[in-house]
Amino acid sequence: MSGPIRVVDVDGTPAKPGDLLAVEICNLGPLPGDEWGYTAIFDRENGGGFLTDHFPCATKAIWYFEGIYAYSPHIPGVRFPGLTHPGIIGTAPSMELLQIWNERERNLQETGLQSLKLCEVLHARPLANLPSTKGCFLGKIQEGTPEWEKIAKEAARTIPGRENGGNCDIKNLSRGSKIYLPVFVDGANFSTGDMHFSQGDGEISFCGAIEMSGFLELK
Repeated sequence: MSGPIRVVDVDGTPAKPGDLLAVEICNLGPLPGDEWGYTAIFDRENGGGFLTDHFPCATKAIWYFEGIYAYSPHIPGVRFPGLTHPGIIGTAPSMELLQIWNERERNLQETGLQSLKLCEVLHARPLANLPSTKGCFLGKIQEGTPEWEKIAKEAARTIPGRENGGNCDIKNLSRGSKIYLPVFVDGANFSTGDMHFSQGDGEISFCGAIEMSGFLELK
């Protein structure tokens, strides 16, 4: 992940809540010298994915890139052109919106899907991932400090996509695309990352894209 990036206009005035941030992807790709990636399936005991009933065990494939193509020694005979894109792109939530997320996802975690109608489940594909100190990485903030503990227990995890954009996993959000994101805080605090060499229509195994290290040029 890269960010948060404070967004200002040509006069130096920061974006403000209520604005709409237009982000155009001008160029992107694998980091030079790092032209490889991986695809993985989570084990059922480690959270699984949307196809866990069919693929309950963890597995992984390494992919190597040749121009626009990817191939894997773990999946012989397969070679295809990729469509590179960032999996995560979004703005920061306000504290009010963050509280809404945490309450909504806490209710979903506690009640499951019992409170939702079938049409709501099919339309929204609800997903909850509450704040947790487990596996929390907060950049330069030292783990175990009061500041780290407070943020880890409140900050949104990045698995669900939300009103700010976030974990969109849209394969067509590639070179030449433009995305419009709502602004909730001064400066927008734009972030992006989770680079994918390629992916289908969604990330159904949670590592269903070809994950890679990459670069982005935006305007």
